[in-house]
Amino acid sequence: MRMFRSLLAPLLAILLVTSFLGSSQLAAAEEQPTTLVVVWSSGDPDVAHRVALMYAHAAKTANWFENVRLIIWGPSQRVLVGDKDLKAKIAKMREDGVIVEACIACANSFGIAEELRELDLPVKGMGKPLSDYLKDPDCSVITY
Repeated sequence: MRMFRSLLAPLLAILLVTSFLGSSQLAAAEEQPTTLVVVWSSGDPDVAHRVALMYAHAAKTANWFENVRLIIWGPSQRVLVGDKDLKAKIAKMREDGVIVEACIACANSFGIAEELRELDLPVKGMGKPLSDYLKDPDCSVITY
């Protein structure tokens, strides 16, 4: 009987710990972000074609995230207005449900705000929205 008691306490401790870990992992899985915000700022066309837009589009179409936003920020704006293939990719992404926005401060500094609006993109202040996304536990933010 004594041997049984000496084994019982460690077994109960193991069961309690594994039970607790299992429930905390389940709770963590339920708290995963549902929104992905991709900040595309690179002026490198290869980053656009082969990384940033590819991942953002796949994240939406494969349902890796419920909501996907693409923020076109800085030098990426110049790349976009000069590349017909990127324009087509952005149009397809929007058609598939990706929300695409562009930063007005950047667009004005490059003198291309109107060209971005001609692509039917919302061109607006993005500093505050990006700050809000960064603070939101329901969002994951990635920058290219």
